[in-house]
Amino acid sequence: MPRTFVWHRTRGPRTTPKEEPATEGKVRIEQVRSGIGKPATMRRTLEAMGLRHHQDVVVQQDSESLRGQIKKVRHLVKVSPVEE
Repeated sequence: MPRTFVWHRTRGPRTTPKEEPATEGKVRIEQVRSGIGKPATMRRTLEAMGLRHHQDVVVQQDSESLRGQIKKVRHLVKVSPVEE
């Protein structure tokens, strides 16, 4: 069966959207892609954020350290603010 997807280093987005600064509120983090086949540091980051499996959802307090974790695995998660 022929390969239908070939990854090219130069065909990704040139830049990523600017991140908003950390707020005092909470954020909802949903894992949309699996950590299988990813480097161990990414899998450990997902686990540290509280995401154990695909389609898992956690709500956490927004902070600078959490923003750094999200940036590391931004292609595996979807982040949205929580309205209280």
